[in-house]
Amino acid sequence: MEYKEILFSLQDGLAVITLNREARKNALTSRMRSEITHAMRLAAAEARAVVLTGAGDAFCSGQDLSDAGGQGKLDLERTLRDEYLPMLQAIYDCPVPVIAAVNGAAAGAGANLALAADVVIACESAFFMQAFTRIGLIPDAGGTWFLPRQIGLAKATGAALFADRISAQQASDWGMIWEAVPDAEFDAHWRARAAYLAEGPTKALAATKTALRDSYTRTLAEQLSEEAHLQGQCGKTRDFLEGVTAFMEKRPAKFEGR
Repeated sequence: MEYKEILFSLQDGLAVITLNREARKNALTSRMRSEITHAMRLAAAEARAVVLTGAGDAFCSGQDLSDAGGQGKLDLERTLRDEYLPMLQAIYDCPVPVIAAVNGAAAGAGANLALAADVVIACESAFFMQAFTRIGLIPDAGGTWFLPRQIGLAKATGAALFADRISAQQASDWGMIWEAVPDAEFDAHWRARAAYLAEGPTKALAATKTALRDSYTRTLAEQLSEEAHLQGQCGKTRDFLEGVTAFMEKRPAKFEGR
């Protein structure tokens, strides 16, 4: 696929997907969703870590209401089922770690696009907004699923009903995101975090994601059994041997990865 509304790079095991409609604050169109989905699937097959970020001073301002003929002509149900669902599923199901590097405003579907990632790192000037009720809609793009799990029902309900701006620091304090970073340090910081994951033990990182997510549907006994199963698999990898050897030799581990 030729990318026109995103940028894609893959180097040293790190895939970076940049939403690239700066003049429209990286608002989502049908084409952009298709390109993100394609790039995520490519990254899932070839990368060891993935970063989603935005061009310019915004991460993503949400759905471009002028796409497909304007607000009144946009078939929301079809768009959500046929375009948002595969995009968000590609992000959430990615076997390698996914970081959302939120470089500015993340509003509406743009906020929930970020929350689909495993880890969200935001610059301090960024903000998140569930802007849907302002135009007579409910939170979509996974917002009604991600928010209650990350910040609890009370705060999720307030964020959805009032559609207030939530600063990056407030989002970090609430547990909505991993961390808020000073703007001057943001770019170097997320790149260092992403490089750390790209150099990590890929199979162990994937198993960690699986274990944490699946814990919501299991009893303690079931989860302990699953931990044993996944740990047994990790213990048979070359990465485990390398990790132990490096620890004993007091040197940084050099994980094989994929």
